[in-house]
Amino acid sequence: MKKYIFSILVLVFVTNSLQAQENFTGSNPYAKSIFFELGGPGLASVNYDMRFNNTGKGLGFRAGIGGVAPYLTTFPLGLNYIASRDNKNFFEFGAGLTVISANAVGSGLFSGTFGHTTLGYRLQPKDGGFTFRASLNPLLLSEGVFPFYAGFGFGWKF
Repeated sequence: MKKYIFSILVLVFVTNSLQAQENFTGSNPYAKSIFFELGGPGLASVNYDMRFNNTGKGLGFRAGIGGVAPYLTTFPLGLNYIASRDNKNFFEFGAGLTVISANAVGSGLFSGTFGHTTLGYRLQPKDGGFTFRASLNPLLLSEGVFPFYAGFGFGWKF
């Protein structure tokens, strides 16, 4: 579990160094957001999302931490692509992996992973502010595909 927390900290460090570039150049080259999501790949999670380009659209990633304390911890990680015609209403699709660590009463510690996909809607202003998202998140489990799982979230784009 320490390596997963370390991975999230490395992602935060990298994006903070990109923030330092913003302060140097005077413009924000990458759209970033922090959001809380209920449902979705992290069950109940706090997530960080960032685009890899300066348009506010296109390819990006998400990383988060969630679960139900103290019994279950989740680390949703994924790549996503968002597209928009008006730079306010976005269609999102992506895929990723969620790492889970569970402390089941009487049976000890359990850890594992499952795959997830995202097909969703985002409402987010071009220049930052309140965001809303709703998505269908089919889960890819070792037992098969669980197609009817969804999530919604809200947060802040900066």
